[in-house]
Amino acid sequence: MKRIVVTGMGAVTPVGIGVDEYWKNITSGVSGIDTIKTFDPSELAVQIAGEVKNFNPSDYLSKDLIRKTDPFMQYAYIAAEEAIKQSKLEVEPQRTGIVMGTAMSGIATIAFTQDALSGASHKKVGPRFIPKILGNIAAANIAIDYNIQGPSLTVSTACSSGGDAISTACMCIEAGKADVMLAVGAESVLCPLVIYSLANAKALSRRNDSPSTASRPFDISRDGFVIGEGGGALILETEEHALARGAKIYGEIKGCGNTGDAYHMTAPHPEGRGAIACMQQAIADAGIKPEEIGYINAHGTATNKGDFVETSAIKKVFKEKLPFVSSTKGATGHMMGAGGVTETITCLKAIETGVIPPTINLSEVDPDCAGIDFVANTAKKADIKYAMSNAFGFGGQNSSIIVGKY
Repeated sequence: MKRIVVTGMGAVTPVGIGVDEYWKNITSGVSGIDTIKTFDPSELAVQIAGEVKNFNPSDYLSKDLIRKTDPFMQYAYIAAEEAIKQSKLEVEPQRTGIVMGTAMSGIATIAFTQDALSGASHKKVGPRFIPKILGNIAAANIAIDYNIQGPSLTVSTACSSGGDAISTACMCIEAGKADVMLAVGAESVLCPLVIYSLANAKALSRRNDSPSTASRPFDISRDGFVIGEGGGALILETEEHALARGAKIYGEIKGCGNTGDAYHMTAPHPEGRGAIACMQQAIADAGIKPEEIGYINAHGTATNKGDFVETSAIKKVFKEKLPFVSSTKGATGHMMGAGGVTETITCLKAIETGVIPPTINLSEVDPDCAGIDFVANTAKKADIKYAMSNAFGFGGQNSSIIVGKY
């Protein structure tokens, strides 16, 4: 097995653009959730989200790139640019690849374009509409600008897409298809169409009067998740390649798990069989013991079933030696395809800094989730050698990524 290391990270999130800003705010308990500003939400039952704040695309992208990209692509590009710059990578075109993870690609552009078209002329549909909504074009834009000619893949496994992008990138390296892989996750689904559907499914929090406290993972008063948006990116490469070019190594990808519940279209298996198998698979892949993992960044979306099932699964895998567990979705909302990558970055930073980020808005732990230290509201100091990031999605998709100190 090849050792795969992390040499670059990038993040665009509701609590900050750039890994340093993201980490500062996520550990300080800052909430990135507020009333939606992208469009007027006043007629919607749900009017809150974790939007990327103070985002002006022209600060980061050329006018041409802005015109031909959906916001999720812009977040992906900016996160990838930060990761590449941090890694000081000189791309070897045919030995460098990219994997993109996104749950719903350009759905907001689809919705707003259809709305403009209804009752209007065909001229409301621009010639760039199709490439703006395709998931793979996010990777293509990055590949074109950085001359990445190796494997180019896009995975769409609902909310585990970001985690699966990482594991797919690792598989490409292990198979010898590339020496360096860029793993990216991004999402921007904010539009009435998506909100109506998720609200009608009773999946979303309706705390419109208190946005910053709406996302409440593991809390007894939780009433659903809050939509988030953003992007994350990691530069992954073989240890041999990283050392040969003198790269700074921020951590190691130790193990990856990927399973399916084979149970229900949207609900998790009530006994958490897919989540349990996924975490166990990642631990076996890492070649470590469960008790060596000091921290789990939980999927923890603040849905009633989801939080309970994940908590139950963690207890079954780790038994009496439970790690610290927190959900940063209390601060960012549910970033879907982006979350699997940004939350893996969270695990890497927790190991690097010895700080466990808190689960904010956790006033009273649901008795059904009790027995775990969820790092309520305030970050904790801890010496962590290994950490796990969980990302679970519709269709029973499960992803677990284990990172370790290098």
